[in-house]
Amino acid sequence: MTGGPVIVRIRVVPAGLLLVVAAAAWVWVVTHWGGMPAVPGTMGLGLAAFLAVWTLMMTAMMLPATAPVAALYARTLTVHRAPRMVVFTLAYLLVWAAAGLPAYALAVGLGRAAHLTPAAGTAVAAAVFAVSGVYQLTPLKDRCLARCRSPIGLMLRYASYPRASRDLRAGAHHGAFCLGCCWSLMVLLAAFGVMNLWAMVVLAAVITAEKLAPFGRLVARAVGIASIVLAVAVFWVPALAPGLTGGGMAGM
Repeated sequence: MTGGPVIVRIRVVPAGLLLVVAAAAWVWVVTHWGGMPAVPGTMGLGLAAFLAVWTLMMTAMMLPATAPVAALYARTLTVHRAPRMVVFTLAYLLVWAAAGLPAYALAVGLGRAAHLTPAAGTAVAAAVFAVSGVYQLTPLKDRCLARCRSPIGLMLRYASYPRASRDLRAGAHHGAFCLGCCWSLMVLLAAFGVMNLWAMVVLAAVITAEKLAPFGRLVARAVGIASIVLAVAVFWVPALAPGLTGGGMAGM
C-alpha cells in the first residue's frame, strides 16, 4: 500500500503463460509487419483487420507488464485457476481491443492529415506529441499508474465481486486502469507509425519500466517531458514523426 511496485514471483502457470502468449504475438508482428515502413493512417486495413492487428500489438506490448498482476490475482483463486485466468486475461485484452475503435478513427484522421502539406503534417505531429506529453504529467496518469504498480487494494476489491462474474469484471477493471495509464503512449504510435516495430519495442519497454521498475514514476515523467520536447523539435526535424510527415525514419 506504499505505492511501490508489487514484487511477485511469476509462476510458470498461469502467469508465465501470459509471457508465452506475448512472445507469440511478438513473433507474429515481427514476421508479418517487421519490414513495413511507417505508413500513415490505418496501413490500408479495414476496420476488422485493423482491430485484429491492433489487438495482437496490444497483446505483445501489454501482457509482459501485466504478468506480475496476473500472478497476484491467480494467488487469490483456489479452484479452476487456469480457466479462470483465461477469462481474466481475455477480459483484459477485450478492453484494449475496444480501444482499437477510437485508435482506428484517430488513424483514419491522421492518415488524411499526412496527405496534406508537409507543414500541416508537422503541426499535427507536434499536437500528438504535446497531448501525449501533457497527459503523462497529469494526476490522472499518476492515479492509474499507481493502481497498476501497487494493485493490492484492487485485489481486495475483486474479492468482493460475485463469483459468477468475478474474473470477467476483474480483468476488465484492471484493463481499464491500464488503458488510462498507457493510452498516451499508444497515441505516439500515430506519430512514429502504427506498425513501426522499433517504436513498439521502445514503448513496450517504457510501459514495463513504468509499471515494474522502482523508478517507474520518474520514467513516466521523463517520457512526458521528452514528448513535449519532441512537440517543439519536430518543426525542425520532421523525420521525428515519420508516421505523419513521411520523414527519413520511415524505413524503420
